[in-house]
Amino acid sequence: MDKTLINRLGEELYRALVSREVLEPLTSRHPDISIEDAYHVQQRMVAMRIDKGARVVGKKIGVTSGAVMNMLGVNQPDFGYLLDDMVYGEGEAIELKRLIQPKAEGEIAFVMKRDLQGPGVTAADVLAATEGVMACFEIVDSRIRDWKIKIQDTVADNASCGVMVFGDRLVDPRKVDLVTCGMVVEKNGEIVGTGAGAATLGSPVNAIVWLANTLGKLDIPLKAGEVVLSGSLAAMFPIAAGDAFRMTLGGIGGCSVRFV
Repeated sequence: MDKTLINRLGEELYRALVSREVLEPLTSRHPDISIEDAYHVQQRMVAMRIDKGARVVGKKIGVTSGAVMNMLGVNQPDFGYLLDDMVYGEGEAIELKRLIQPKAEGEIAFVMKRDLQGPGVTAADVLAATEGVMACFEIVDSRIRDWKIKIQDTVADNASCGVMVFGDRLVDPRKVDLVTCGMVVEKNGEIVGTGAGAATLGSPVNAIVWLANTLGKLDIPLKAGEVVLSGSLAAMFPIAAGDAFRMTLGGIGGCSVRFV
């Protein structure tokens, strides 16, 4: 795919984000788009946000469960960029008018205390480079109509990232079992989902290993101070105005958010 078309698609996605409108799937309009092309589109979309004053504060990993991989017909995760204008704190209200078709995912977020760059990064390297982990809601959102996505569509669309909500407790990752730690998600006071750390590539640490080594091939580090979302521990939950979500992660803490 030539650079002119890549830039045009990135600009389309940026405009859809700003205007809160949806696009027809890129894969239906350009069936030959590759995953590599899609990452170039993503870079253009993110660059436009940075040009308008946003700042990169981390990365996110998506497509970490076998079920989602099967749905999208791939055998690997994907990644996107977190920007400072996406961040909300524990208990804050999010105005739905800034989103298009959002869904909530419960995740474990890693805060880096030093740079980490592949190739060759191991699980031990990830733990040594991590300041702490915390509970997090990623509010995924898609600029693609009705979430009719293939892997190229979600990659191009910054891995379908909307906004994120961080809990207020940071825990040493060496003091909790990140594989077996259980998650409970409540929506309006009722339990709607459960999960465990093993849902993300067997361990959220494995997800960070994958990301560090994948980015290393592109000469991109995970930087000290950045936050990395390791992937959903359960299904995505639809959101409507007035909804309130709460999640708890065994040994880590909780996170809550409401929508207005």
